Amino acid sequence: MEKVLNLGTYTKSMGSEDVVFPERRSRVFARNMVATSQPLAAQSGVDALRRGGNAVDAAIAMAITLTVVEPNNNGVGSDAFAQVWDGASLHGVNGSGRSPAAWSPDRFSDRDRMPTLGWDAVTVPGAVSVWRMLSERFGRLAFADLFRDAIHYARSGFQVGPISAYFWDLTVRHMDRFPDFLAHFAPHGRAPRPGELFRRPELADSLELIADSGGEAFYSGALATAIAEHARAAGAALTFEDLASHRADWVTPIAQSYHGVSLHEIPPNGQGLAAQIALALLEPFDLGSQPLGSAESIHLQIEAMKIAITAAFDHFADPRAMVLPVTELLDPESLRLASASISQKASTPAPVKLPVSLDTVCLAAADEEGMMVSFIQSNYLGFGSGVVIPGTGIAMQNRGRGFSLEEGHPNRVDGSKRPFHTIIPGFVTQAGEALLSFGVMGGHMQHQGHVQMVHRMFDHDQDPQSASDAPRWQVFEDMSIGLEAGFPVSVAEDLAARGHSVRFVGEAHVFGGAQLIQRVEGGYCGGSDHRKEGQVAGF
Repeated sequence: MEKVLNLGTYTKSMGSEDVVFPERRSRVFARNMVATSQPLAAQSGVDALRRGGNAVDAAIAMAITLTVVEPNNNGVGSDAFAQVWDGASLHGVNGSGRSPAAWSPDRFSDRDRMPTLGWDAVTVPGAVSVWRMLSERFGRLAFADLFRDAIHYARSGFQVGPISAYFWDLTVRHMDRFPDFLAHFAPHGRAPRPGELFRRPELADSLELIADSGGEAFYSGALATAIAEHARAAGAALTFEDLASHRADWVTPIAQSYHGVSLHEIPPNGQGLAAQIALALLEPFDLGSQPLGSAESIHLQIEAMKIAITAAFDHFADPRAMVLPVTELLDPESLRLASASISQKASTPAPVKLPVSLDTVCLAAADEEGMMVSFIQSNYLGFGSGVVIPGTGIAMQNRGRGFSLEEGHPNRVDGSKRPFHTIIPGFVTQAGEALLSFGVMGGHMQHQGHVQMVHRMFDHDQDPQSASDAPRWQVFEDMSIGLEAGFPVSVAEDLAARGHSVRFVGEAHVFGGAQLIQRVEGGYCGGSDHRKEGQVAGF
């Protein structure tokens, strides 16, 4: 057996043929717990819990703080989704914004793809509406109290994390045509360095307006006016009415059974359904009896994922525009036939056509009364569109990049329409009880990360940190396969012999970042991805 040469090994032995993976961080146990990708934000969640708040308060406090301290992945101008276990049942929120009402296919007829930067990539941001909705329905603390840490860090400064500083610098180098962006994020002509104190006083003022108005300032008050005026001056289509008409939606999460547990995802326009399709295809296979990390097991997961990815890019869209409903995409007989088509050789489906991204934050929270939250928000690509509203510190997302220009495609760009979304909060139940709140940030990696976490934790009984620490695979957009450093060469050779185009990929960020909280006897066990700056913490 080949072994990874690294300190520490996965602690649970599943047999002499198992691949041994490095263990990077210690799992954490506590009765109240939070996990996210930035330690300052994690502490905001702990503080909310200590002040008498519940898991929802902790999640919102972390989400708001993340907009300040991890702006390379999210912001006030982001979208957001969430799943909340209230102690008895699961609730979902779709906070993705819609395109400007004035958009149409004709607006983009001279392009071969949707723009990545500028106002023509900007859709209405939905994150603030999700914070408000969750707080109103489930929160204990006053909404304004959840902004305390974020406002403090924005006004007094925070020390920039090393991973954030790296991607911050990469972005600044390509933003010459966005002076408002550079004025806010590179006021000294460069990105901040790791550990450097960085202040965002304009954003602090905006957060105070949002906090004091219960979110109304962003959609129908002073901030909405500032956004609309800047859009009009730039000749953009977004209007005050687009912002004022935004609504996040309560939705019923979709449930899909897999080997004794159920994975729950927000319905499309997000891609969570793809993880469920893949697991449904894998249901007939006894992956738990196969060696952990074996080429055979990975091959089967990859083949199921290829089918699911193709379904996602062909069919997922704003639910009002989808031709095939969720019930048909999860039709048991169709899935049984598709599962039976998986062979020992690699399939060759067509490469996908829609764009994907890597840049997102996710978080999880759980309290001693049994409430659990899975939450995710994102600009889409990096800092977003490059559009920063002068005097506010608000960077606008570029979610419009997720639309298709293909005529007849359900995800074709149009007015007042939600684009295809990559960000997906995950949740697992067993026998009707909450079991796992989790997410794997990272665009096209997210649904694939959900499959890998569920497989590792519930086919092989790995704890959250061990499941997160192990190396991952990814099916890329061209249907080639990336393996993270840590897999034995023999696994890559076996996959190649089956017909996969496979290569090792050294950049850890390509494989996403997981945050997981699992219910265990007496409390919770949590894990936070070593690929990010994050932290799992509790008491």
